[in-house]
Amino acid sequence: MGTNSTTYPANLAIDYPDRNLNRITTAFRILMIIPIAIILALLAGATIGWGAEGTRYAAAGGIIVLPIMFMLLFRQKYPRWWFDWNLALTKFSTRVSAYILLLRDEYPSTDEEQSVHVDLIYPSAKDEMNRWLPLVKWIMAIPHYIIIYLLAIGAWVCVIIAWFAILFTSRYPKSLFEFVVGVMRWGLRVEAYAFLLITDRYPPFSLD
Repeated sequence: MGTNSTTYPANLAIDYPDRNLNRITTAFRILMIIPIAIILALLAGATIGWGAEGTRYAAAGGIIVLPIMFMLLFRQKYPRWWFDWNLALTKFSTRVSAYILLLRDEYPSTDEEQSVHVDLIYPSAKDEMNRWLPLVKWIMAIPHYIIIYLLAIGAWVCVIIAWFAILFTSRYPKSLFEFVVGVMRWGLRVEAYAFLLITDRYPPFSLD
């Protein structure tokens, strides 16, 4: 995941479960999530706060932000192992988010990708990034925060509808699935810009 791309350097894809989902684990998902949520909370070093937009609220404490900001500012360097940690934690927390949002019914793995594909491209700090932007990116992303907050409300409504749909039909309506994943994808790109600091490209206002 270190190659250049013409697309945005942060992307999320979740395989649509084109099959009957488990009604029992869906019905009790709020209880099923507790063990893996505890593990994520211990790794993140923060209280879990679920947001349909994905990982920023699921693992805020464990993401390395301020050290990267200062390294970019003073050294124009992004240590690879810091990137690898942020990538691994983002992948894990996104799998947990996908599970609680009913997008998949496989129990989240701590290390295997499963059907949740997070792609973050490792940046060339000296060649691709402005050393001063990390100081203001979190402010520049404010319009995205507002839109994502509103979209997240809609996403949770979709999850509630999908919960009933799965209980009665064992299927997640595909249009609802794509919307929820789109909101998560949007949130991931904003996180990559404002907090993971892997790109200076402003996130697109898009679910795609």
